[in-house]
Amino acid sequence: MEWISLQHEQQLQEIKEKSKTRTQVIFKHSIRCGVSSVVKSRLDKGKLPTDNDYYFLDIIHYRALSNKIAEEFTVYHESPQVLVIRNGECVYDESHMGITVQDILLQTM
Repeated sequence: MEWISLQHEQQLQEIKEKSKTRTQVIFKHSIRCGVSSVVKSRLDKGKLPTDNDYYFLDIIHYRALSNKIAEEFTVYHESPQVLVIRNGECVYDESHMGITVQDILLQTM
C-alpha cells in the first residue's frame, strides 16, 4: 500500500477535486492506539484497488486537520477511521474494527 501523507488543509480541496474522476480514501490513524495499529496493518496487507488514492493522516500530529475533515465531510471524528470520497462528498465512513479491506473494496468499485 502506498500512502499519501495528509498534512495540510489545502489537500482537502485537492482530494475533493480529484474525487470527481478518481475515488479518494482517507485513513485517520493514531500511533498511540492498538486498534488503530491493527487496522492499519490489515489495510497495508490487503489488496485494495490501485486506481484510487489512499491518504494517511496521523491524528496525533494533525488533530486540527482531523477535525477539519470531520467538518468538511460531515462525519463524526473517530480514530481509526476510514472515509471514501467520491464526487467531492464522503460516501462511506467506518471506524475501529469495523474497517475492513472488503468493505473498502465494495465502496470503491
